[in-house]
Amino acid sequence: MEAPRPEECTQFFLPVPVNSLYRPIMQVHPLIETSAALAEFVGLIQDSDFIAVDTEFMRENTFWPELCLIQVANSEHAAAIDPMANGIDLKPLLDLMVDNEEVLKVFHAGGQDVEIIFNLTGKTPHPIFDTQIGQMALGQAEQVGYSNLVEAWLGILLDKGARFTDWSRRPLDKRQIDYAIGDVTHLAKIFPMMLKKLVKTGRGHWLDEEMEKLADPANYSVDPEKAWQRIKIPTRKPDVLGRLQALAAWREREARNKNLPRGRIVKDETLGDLAAHPPKDQEGLGRVRGLSATWRSNDIGARLMDALSNAQPLPKDDMPDRAPRGPGLGKEGVLVADLLKLLLKIRARELNVASRLIARSDDLEALAAGRRDDIPMMQGWRYDVFGHAALDLVEGRMGFAVKNGKLVMSEIDAEAAVPVDEAG
Repeated sequence: MEAPRPEECTQFFLPVPVNSLYRPIMQVHPLIETSAALAEFVGLIQDSDFIAVDTEFMRENTFWPELCLIQVANSEHAAAIDPMANGIDLKPLLDLMVDNEEVLKVFHAGGQDVEIIFNLTGKTPHPIFDTQIGQMALGQAEQVGYSNLVEAWLGILLDKGARFTDWSRRPLDKRQIDYAIGDVTHLAKIFPMMLKKLVKTGRGHWLDEEMEKLADPANYSVDPEKAWQRIKIPTRKPDVLGRLQALAAWREREARNKNLPRGRIVKDETLGDLAAHPPKDQEGLGRVRGLSATWRSNDIGARLMDALSNAQPLPKDDMPDRAPRGPGLGKEGVLVADLLKLLLKIRARELNVASRLIARSDDLEALAAGRRDDIPMMQGWRYDVFGHAALDLVEGRMGFAVKNGKLVMSEIDAEAAVPVDEAG
């Protein structure tokens, strides 16, 4: 179960040589508030090997995130851009983000940043690298925070004082701007160091699939007719799921039109109750937990009832799988899955890698239930470092042993092994 050699790493996300990436940041530009200043700045960075990107936004009270600040840095220049400045044209920067395939875009925990860019352009940045995901291949932390990342790589303790500031208020003070720019100047230093280590360990290609997932536009485009799939409800009745689909689509459109969070329209649990126990008329909405009495007569209540009245049973082809990962585990299968989780923990510790990057619980349960196909850990590098050992464990060719006080894996004679319930 040796890691791949460095020369085997493909790293789709890296279009340039590793040794050309890092030079000390030379210039931090003043806050950019005009189209001319932004166009000039983009001209300075558009031929970079990579750019580090971060955004500040507010979305506590809105459906759409309100973009308040964009920070960008390469190895020589850094700046914060004010997208709220009167008349500023963001097109040069957005074109660089989504159309320039020669420049790698580096984020940390960048899902919401990518979503904002997608909302503005209908496209996602590409190629892309996320240092939070990258750290998973270099340590056991699954969701390392930015301040912890900076401390680990640069030995710098960040001032978190401006972390919860209201970024929509103007003017921004110097402390806010310095804090925001620091997010990308530090990132621009960390990324080359992280990349060098990924290449040295031969783990760069481990991240290809994860980066492609992050850049997949499907993650950021929600079809109202599919919004129901995000709501957990303990039933497979077509009529109930059909009503849930109609109600979730209605709420999605209401939230978008009003620019309010979904939960401010109706909470998930209330939608579930309405789908399972629909009122006979609008008067009945006043007795539904989670709705106020005004829903008995207001316009939004009428639109909700229209959605319910037009709901159709969910078609058979759209029904969720009864068991997404294969047959039920049963009592023995649960024990096998627990052993696989222990094996994964041991292997992740040996590799010093986050276990979630190798396999997830539903993958382990699928293998324990007898499934072999379409499981990510049974393919590619995941199979090399873990999947084949997991298969050996399930099929009786490997077991656990304690040597010198440490839990290790050991080959066993499957034919000679005695099941626990038969042992005397």
